[in-house]
Amino acid sequence: MSTPDFIAIGLGPYNLGLACLTAPLDDLDGLFLEARDDFDWHPGMLLDATRLQTPFIADLVTLADPTSPYSFLNYLKESGRLYPFYIRESFFPLRHEYNDYCRWAAAKLPSVRFGHRVTSVEYHPADDRYVVHAVVNGERVTHRARHLVLGTGTPPHVPDACEGLGGDVIHNSRYREHRSALRAKRSITVVGSGQSAAEIYHDLLTDLGSHGYQLNWVTRSPRFFPLEYTKLTLEMTSPDYVDYFHALPEETRYRLEGTQKNLFKGINADLINDIFDLLYAHRVHGPVPTRLLTNTELTSARYDETAGTYRLGLRNIEQDRDLTLDTEGLVLATGYHYRVPEFLAPIHDRLRWDSHGRFDVARNYSIDHTGRGVFLQNAGTHAHSITSPDLGMGPYRNSWIIRELTGREHYPIEERIAFQEFGVPAGGTS
Repeated sequence: MSTPDFIAIGLGPYNLGLACLTAPLDDLDGLFLEARDDFDWHPGMLLDATRLQTPFIADLVTLADPTSPYSFLNYLKESGRLYPFYIRESFFPLRHEYNDYCRWAAAKLPSVRFGHRVTSVEYHPADDRYVVHAVVNGERVTHRARHLVLGTGTPPHVPDACEGLGGDVIHNSRYREHRSALRAKRSITVVGSGQSAAEIYHDLLTDLGSHGYQLNWVTRSPRFFPLEYTKLTLEMTSPDYVDYFHALPEETRYRLEGTQKNLFKGINADLINDIFDLLYAHRVHGPVPTRLLTNTELTSARYDETAGTYRLGLRNIEQDRDLTLDTEGLVLATGYHYRVPEFLAPIHDRLRWDSHGRFDVARNYSIDHTGRGVFLQNAGTHAHSITSPDLGMGPYRNSWIIRELTGREHYPIEERIAFQEFGVPAGGTS
């Protein structure tokens, strides 16, 4: 078996996009390993009618190569749905649709290997190769390559107050499979402040009348923040802003990271309005059995096995006052936090780390001391700002990685596109 030029571990949209963009290149051979048996993008949140927060042009390839056969528009054409999509007149694909598109693309790629659970990665200096050990159907396999691209994604985050909590509490990543069981409960509480929390609350609110549960939404945010989607703000998802942000001192970048969450973790404005309209429609028939608690953080949680209920300890942040809330169903829409994969332990010393213990991600997305051996997909908001999790910036990042791997620019990389200036010009004059 031939040795690939690089091995990509994990197959989310970013590494899948890399697979699509490298497929037609004769001078670059990649192997893509995924632990799951098939592509499935956030299956627990594939609710009917929910849509992406980015337009269809932010697909796997178009912003790097508009002529690619792996584009979303080509998927629609091959699926016989291009004209219905055109008539729909919406830039934003349904989430089900985007997932199906990614599965369509993955099925066309011979470089993708599903069912490969990577267990460890070593480095052999004698031949300058990374050795990737994986388990496939209970058997151990080994692959070797000069370069790695990490795209293992971000696992669900559970708040400290809910660690080890008993009962049937769920993270929103498993909402769809537990949806029916939740609706049978007398009360349900959603904890979280972003798009997923809003989608789940709206979904449960829709059937409030027919099921009769008490529905609560607890958010630490002072209000239900809409996703900032004005055009000058969108220029922050640009090559210009990546250059500016990455050049800032580390502590400045970390400070900004903590203030920019509403730029990519806010709620669609139309969904916020839909929730209000639905609340208004319910109220026409009388009081609505729901509570929306803002400025409220979860401080403790206890499960009463006998009663089958959770008692949540809450605190209103602005008033600095405590309250409790009892609920049968509990959904944690508390996001995802990156964790360094355990399989990287053998090569820990080959990787760069910043003073906070996170990857020191270079401007070219490398994280190893050579600057071109190991590359990182996503997980870099502390180094590359809000562009790191933005689907539309995936093709841009992959164009960089491909250039680093081959030494030439297969896909032209745009550099200056913003009207605004993010920093002081070199020399302080313009």
